[in-house]
Amino acid sequence: METLESKLGYTFRDRKLLENALTHSSYANENHSPGGSNERLEFLGDSILGMVTADYLYKEHPHLPEGDLTRTRAALVCEESLVEVADRLELGTYLRLGKGEDQGGGRERPSIRADAVEALLAAVFLDGGLVEAKKIIRRFILDREAEKGTNRDFKTALQELVQRESGQVLAYRLTGESGPDHAKVFAVTVELNGSPIGQGQGHSKKEAEQMAAQAAIEAIKQE
Repeated sequence: METLESKLGYTFRDRKLLENALTHSSYANENHSPGGSNERLEFLGDSILGMVTADYLYKEHPHLPEGDLTRTRAALVCEESLVEVADRLELGTYLRLGKGEDQGGGRERPSIRADAVEALLAAVFLDGGLVEAKKIIRRFILDREAEKGTNRDFKTALQELVQRESGQVLAYRLTGESGPDHAKVFAVTVELNGSPIGQGQGHSKKEAEQMAAQAAIEAIKQE
């Protein structure tokens, strides 16, 4: 358990919560576990993950419309995303499964691993509060979304979009900086022929430029 806590970056005060988060219903039924399975924790963790992710996206992407926010949240909290987290934690190694489920490959079953991640988030929440749960979600899910967002080349896509007409000139202008040095937030405006067409924010100038380009693309498509 200490190894899992080290990977997670959190040490439980109530180890029973961690054990419960790793207990599949097949194990609970076979062994009549006093704490039951992790299904109730999974229910709670699903809600916590959805709320924290929605809050993050709302604040980090102020120009994204509701539809895009919804689609991005769905991608971040989907089974595939949670299985990636489970793999990073090697969570399958720690699951408590019934004999039949274990022999049938339960440790590799995506749904079981994804459910265990949600249960684990709930266990952290109950043990250490929302701040600690947010840290885990940020480290394993949201920071990876930010990295992927930076890797999406919206600037090139915008350049290709505006060059459908000749003589178009794009320029990116830094319009603001805020926050402490270790958590700077940059604001960038992208201009087309001297007129602003999109604004974006990010934890680096590059990310802010990408978000400004994305906002500009969305604005152009809505015209």
